[in-house]
Amino acid sequence: MNCIIKNLYRKLTQKQDNLVIPENAFLVDVRTAAEFAEGSVENAINIPLDQIEEELHQFDNKKNIVVFCKSGMRSERAKDILIEHGFSDTINGGGYQAVIDHLKK
Repeated sequence: MNCIIKNLYRKLTQKQDNLVIPENAFLVDVRTAAEFAEGSVENAINIPLDQIEEELHQFDNKKNIVVFCKSGMRSERAKDILIEHGFSDTINGGGYQAVIDHLKK
């Protein structure tokens, strides 16, 4: 891994360690449909990263949006897209396993 990717990964991992998921969060798995089919977070919906802008209507009137993927990199991009479109109540949950672990607490 080059230095930039290592630093980004380190920052994402630190965010996952401090993850706070609000009650009644709108959980969105931004992995591909095939990845989602292999398992995800309970009550999550699947909107792959490459379809986020086409599916913005699904975020209308949603609060506490939590996007996640495998490692947190795609979900960071999804969060940025949503914020650019006015969905400011969005957090990057990071990797789906971090979200699962958090919800078990």
